[in-house]
Amino acid sequence: MKDGLAVPLAAVIGSIVSFAFGIWHESLTLLLVCMAVDYITGISASLKERRGLSSIVGSWGLARKGLTLLIILIAHRIDELLGGGSAVMGAAIYFYIGNELLSIVENCGRIGLPLPEKLRSAIEIFRRKDE
Repeated sequence: MKDGLAVPLAAVIGSIVSFAFGIWHESLTLLLVCMAVDYITGISASLKERRGLSSIVGSWGLARKGLTLLIILIAHRIDELLGGGSAVMGAAIYFYIGNELLSIVENCGRIGLPLPEKLRSAIEIFRRKDE
């Protein structure tokens, strides 16, 4: 990419992300990391179980994660409409972090990978927080 195009492209992407999610929260970073780890552990579990990889299943998994981000975008816009807080978006993010963490735990179980007790305790906190 030419140097002259990189800065405007980064500005456009930054503007889109800022519109969609507002100020970047660490919870968004955790959600994206959990989404990636869930996808990778899901692929690993399918390979271990010798079920093979399905482009349809993989595509639906990615579509689901994309739709999750769209729901968070809607939650952010609702927060903006209600006065600029982040209660609705925060609740949505914690809900989806809890879902992703539970899926990761299930995938690790399918793989036979034990999880440290401290991590299990942290996951339980997210599970309770999204209720």
